[in-house]
Amino acid sequence: MATKLTKETYLYWYELMLLLRKFEERAGMLYGQQKIRGFCHLYIGQEAVAAGMMSALKSDDRVITAYRDHALAIAKGISCNAAMAELYGKETGCTKGKGGSMHFFSKEHNFFGGHGIVGAQIGLGAGIAFADKYLDKSNVTICFFGDGAARQGILHETFNMAMMWKLPVIFVCENNGYAMGTSVKRSSNVTKIATLGEAYDMPSESVDGMQCETVHEAIAKAADRARSGEGPTFLEICTYRYKGHSMSDPQKYRTKEEVEEYKKLDPIETTLDTIVKKKYATQAEIEVIQQRVNQQVEDCVKFAEESPYPSDDELYKDIYAEADYPFLTE
Repeated sequence: MATKLTKETYLYWYELMLLLRKFEERAGMLYGQQKIRGFCHLYIGQEAVAAGMMSALKSDDRVITAYRDHALAIAKGISCNAAMAELYGKETGCTKGKGGSMHFFSKEHNFFGGHGIVGAQIGLGAGIAFADKYLDKSNVTICFFGDGAARQGILHETFNMAMMWKLPVIFVCENNGYAMGTSVKRSSNVTKIATLGEAYDMPSESVDGMQCETVHEAIAKAADRARSGEGPTFLEICTYRYKGHSMSDPQKYRTKEEVEEYKKLDPIETTLDTIVKKKYATQAEIEVIQQRVNQQVEDCVKFAEESPYPSDDELYKDIYAEADYPFLTE
């Protein structure tokens, strides 16, 4: 049964997506100014996936993803301050300035990365779900990866075990059409990635990732299935990134015309159109949201600029976890 989407839902989607867009745009600008170093992968264009996910899940559900992680981390509750400070490499960042763009993490917000090794998080996502099932918790894990990672062997091993053990996990391939610069059509004979789940009798479907509504419905359905003990679901959420794979990407593998066509489907604009048509907010109220978002981004940049870098001794911390194992000393 379809979820009844309310005025509050649409306003939530719009403000969240606008915040993610403005944050990423500013991150890109700061990268150009060399305030942010290292790798930096922007989520611009894919915001409907994050917004639709958040309205469909519970706050204590778990999220794990690859290295295009800023937006999903902020959506899950990591503050813009902590996110921007992490990009700056400051000690007030969500991983104390040690992880940078690709390795956001927050146990408090059930956000488990941010992973730089392509496809590695697929197995980890299933492991988190296994722990919840073992401990008899009702949480669901949503595990994101890209169309390139869908070609990794770990996907098949994980799908097999997840179905055998009926793990409460939702596997999501964010298919933005290109694994770095390689199109889906050039990397596999199977171009409809959702069909990969069928080999394991895993419920699988392709989803329009440019609309919050379709993302919300698909994830809500999969979450209900997982919570009821029926096991995993595989969603190929078809989306598009408006920027390059990373900041150094010349984007010669696609045309400007292709990008412009996808910009006509911009989820922020289509959601705003719905809000206006349904009279969910006046122009003055929309401008208040926009001002609030702009101020939040300005504040997080100021916070990152003014935060200190980690001290030298931080280099040796957070490498090992301390634990008491009596049997080792007996």
